[in-house]
This record gives sequence, C-alpha cells and structure tokens, in this order.
Amino acid sequence: MTPAPTVRRVLGDGPFAEIGEPALAVADERSGTVAVGGDLGYIQWSGNGTADSGWTGHRIGVYEQAGLRCRTLVRSRYPVRSLAFHPALPLLAVGTGSYDGGYFFAGELLLIHLGSGEPVSALKYPREVLDVEWRSETALRLVLAPCDDWDNPRAFEEGHTVVVTRPDWRSVGPETIGPKELAVPAEPAVRQDHSAAARRFLGDLAASAGREWSVRRRVWAVEGTEDGRVLAALDGVLAESWLPSGDLQWAVEDEEGGRQLIPAPDGASVWTNAERRGRLKPGGGREVSAPRTARISVDTGQVLETLNPGTFTVLVAAGRRTVLRRLDGRRKLSQRLLMFDHDGPVNGPEAGPVNGPVNGPAVGHFDLFNHPFPVRRASRPYLLVGTVPDQPHRDKWVAALEADGTLRRLFPHSWVPEEHHFGGPAVEMGRSLVHAGAVFRQQGSPGSAYVVRRAPDGSVEWQHRTDHRATALDADGDTVYVADNSGALTALDAGDGSVRWHTELKVDGAPTTALSLAVTPRGHLLIGTAEGRILECPIRP
Repeated sequence: MTPAPTVRRVLGDGPFAEIGEPALAVADERSGTVAVGGDLGYIQWSGNGTADSGWTGHRIGVYEQAGLRCRTLVRSRYPVRSLAFHPALPLLAVGTGSYDGGYFFAGELLLIHLGSGEPVSALKYPREVLDVEWRSETALRLVLAPCDDWDNPRAFEEGHTVVVTRPDWRSVGPETIGPKELAVPAEPAVRQDHSAAARRFLGDLAASAGREWSVRRRVWAVEGTEDGRVLAALDGVLAESWLPSGDLQWAVEDEEGGRQLIPAPDGASVWTNAERRGRLKPGGGREVSAPRTARISVDTGQVLETLNPGTFTVLVAAGRRTVLRRLDGRRKLSQRLLMFDHDGPVNGPEAGPVNGPVNGPAVGHFDLFNHPFPVRRASRPYLLVGTVPDQPHRDKWVAALEADGTLRRLFPHSWVPEEHHFGGPAVEMGRSLVHAGAVFRQQGSPGSAYVVRRAPDGSVEWQHRTDHRATALDADGDTVYVADNSGALTALDAGDGSVRWHTELKVDGAPTTALSLAVTPRGHLLIGTAEGRILECPIRP
C-alpha cells in the first residue's frame, strides 16, 4: 500500500484551535496544565447536511500552560458542563450533557486518564452532569439534572447533588456507577454559563505565551491557484487568500461566513456565498440578513459584483454560466434555477458583467440531505432532481444543465432500486462521475456510506463501502481522495476503487476532521478542517 502523505504546512493555526468555541476552562497548577471544553459546531449548513450524521463537535482538550501544546484531545457526545482535575492522580473528571429538546436530560460522567488520554464513561445510564467537584482523593461530588421534564415544571432549575466515593478512581470502569448511588432528592441548582470567563482566560494565557488567540472554525471550502495561493471560505469569513509564503493576503469578513468557492471563468476571481439563518431579535421574533452571493478578485480581495437572488442559494459549478439553486422551505414549491450569463471575455479581469438573472428549468424543492451534489472539475452543471413533484426526495436523478438551458436526466442517483441514497460530494473524471453518500435505513451501520464511480449511462464501474460519511472528495488523474467525518482520509485507485492508502488526520499529534479538500494545480492536497485550519500535503514525495 502506498504511504499516506504528511502535512507540510498548516495555515490559520493558533492556540487552543482543537476545541473550537470554548465553554469553560480550568487550570491545574500541580501539573502545569489547563483543561478546556468547547465545541467545533455542526458540520452541516443550509445547502449541505449529508455528513453530519454520527458527528459530534464537542471536545475536551488538555494543554500545557507553558507553550500551550495540546497533550490530550477527547471527543464528547454531549456539550461539556464541568471540569475538575483530581487532587493527586493524573485524572480529569468531566461532566457533560444537554436537554434533548423534548423530554430527556442526557449526558455522561467522563473520567479521562491523562497519561493515556483514554476516557471512561462511568455512569450506567445517561444523565446530564451539571457539575463535578473533587471533595477528596476518594470522593467526587456530582450535580445531576433531573432525568426528564415530564410533569416537572422546575426541571430546568433543579439538580440532584450526590457524593460518590471510590478507593481508587483510576480503576473505575465503564458504566459502573448505577442509579441507586445517584438516587437523592432534587434541590435548587443554578446552571452557569462559563463561556465568557473561558474566553478571557484563554486570551490571557495565550498572551502570556506571546501569542494571540481567536476562534477559527469550519473551513467549508478550499481552492488552490496556479501561482500557489490558497483560497478558503469559513465561519465569519466570506473568503480569504493565503500567499505561498504562508502570510494572509486578504480576508473578506461576513457575519456568518462563506460556504462555497467556485472559480469564475475569468481565472482571476472566485464566486462565494454566505449562509443566512434566522436570528432572534432583542424584542422577539426572528430576522434574516439579506442573501450574499459575490464574485471576489483573487488578487485584491475586492468584491467585484454581488448577485441579488432574493433568497439564499447554492452555487452550482457551471463554466461560463453562474447557476444558483434556491433554498426554500416550502416542499411543494416548484423552484427554478437562476442563471447569470457572462458577456465579456472568458479570460482577464474585464470578464463580465453578468446578464440576468434568467429563469432556468424547474428543479423542485431542495433538501439539505437529499439534494447536495457539489461536483468538482465539472465540465457542465450537475444537479440531483426528484421526479415526484410533491416528494422531491424520491426517485432522484443525476441531471445536467445543457448549454441551451435545458435540463437532461442522465441516470437514477441510486443504482440499487430498493435503496434510498442521500446526496453528497462528487468529482467528474473524464466521462465518469465519482460521487459519495449514504444509504437510508442503514445509517450508522457498517458499510452504510459509499463512494461510487458511474459511467455516463449510470452503470457502476466500482464502489467502495465505508462506515463513515464523506465530507469532501477530489481527484487527480489516477487517484480519488476522500475525507470522512471520523477524521480519516482515504486515497482510492481511480481505475478500480481499491485503497491506495488510509490515514487518520492529525495536526501535531491531535486528531482533526476535514470538511473540504482540493487537489491544487501544483499537485498538492489542500484540506480545510473543522477547527479552522488549512493543511497542505504533497501528494507525492
């Protein structure tokens, strides 16, 4: 098997990047470390939710106070509520949990062995653990939320406080603290928000080490240029450019951030779109900012033009034509593509302006699980469209937008009639399409995710089954590169789908997860990660 590439360069790096938005931080002077609980967020947006199943962005990181190196990084199923270092042992107690939105308060008590980094989930049944505190080397005080809010209007104001004792907490095994030990009456309990204090603490700790700290999260798109620059779209940034030297050239800020990057036909600019979600207004109700779809100069970061489609849209790679697909929550509404044609020359900064919008063919409702189909290296626009008007998620077809504006169905998206396949990332290779996704009714089961290569008539040239959903993929002449939500990166032989290499992505020994990737014109692999970093890896030695 061919060896996996190594990370040559990291862009957008910074202290405490691994934990995302901090929820709380606790220092331990005895060991000279600090524990931080945080959240990287979901890995779905309004135009693509296919990879979020099975994902959790909650993290616990343990860092050296001197140098800020990450010693241990643990994923948590639930938000982190409390942290406490053991007074003598290399052990960290972590309370996690949340309300499920309808009935239960669920969570865990995690005991993280700091020598190995291995966590132990100690409660027999899920319970939200609001607070943890070591009373002695053998006694741990817990504050637990009620199990549920059924017939209990005070469930969000109460907690069950109990002290659990063990002679040696290092020997506590999984699910060994049962409900009888936790059966105590409820009493008033305050749920505290430590996030502001955590942000101040981390900022001061970084400053004391001569570094600056700010939160970067979720690089949704990356692209490489012919001259070696790196473009990215991420949370809070519509688009940014990094020079070959590793310096940030420019960045266009946005209240939510860019989600896609589509190179424009002029070769000197890039299209990007900013997500727009509803926000609570101070006086009540919700508000949504105006949609933002823009073309930005690669050289200067100047916004050259802004399209006004009237609603949030997904960009469809389309050559000389800019194609937008509306996102609308009304399932039965028949949506049409919006097409903007370029007047000017194909090459050069004078390309454009655009004419439009021109209404294209009807494509039906867009569902963020069924219809995402971003195709890299596309020679023409590709989309997933349903054939049942009031149920557009059923009987989906891969379709192409022809030069004359007509939509032609190519082949059914699912090659197994009895299976329902969700949409996912894709790449065009010659006359074939390689696309990834997952099978409904098998979610979470082994082999429920796939990468498949399809001939022009839809026949399967090969398929690769896996357990985790793809977040992104791209290809060069003979290899398909696939990132998934477990943090793995896999290279498949483009000819037969066999595995060339497989690796778990890490930065300085800490695991990470790719949200986007691109093979650059210079033959490097760019990887945009969930914690806001951009990794550059030479594909070949």
